[in-house]
Amino acid sequence: MRTELVTTLKRKATELLSDLARDKEPILITQHGLRSAYLVDVDSYEKLQAKMKLLEGIARGERAVDEGRTLTHEQAKFKMGWWLS
Repeated sequence: MRTELVTTLKRKATELLSDLARDKEPILITQHGLRSAYLVDVDSYEKLQAKMKLLEGIARGERAVDEGRTLTHEQAKFKMGWWLS
């Protein structure tokens, strides 16, 4: 992964954005020697957000199973009968 100083971002923002669009490789921005931010292209960011949403849904489902908050197929079918008709 590429690392750039925040001052480079200020001076060469257009060039860095072009590199992002071409390479799809995140750029780590540092400030005073510390990690400050990641610069990512829009498509990669949106895909990451969609993956996170899916993983959060799976985690909620696993918690429901662990806590016993589940229904049998017949119970779910009855409960959702109005929607399935």
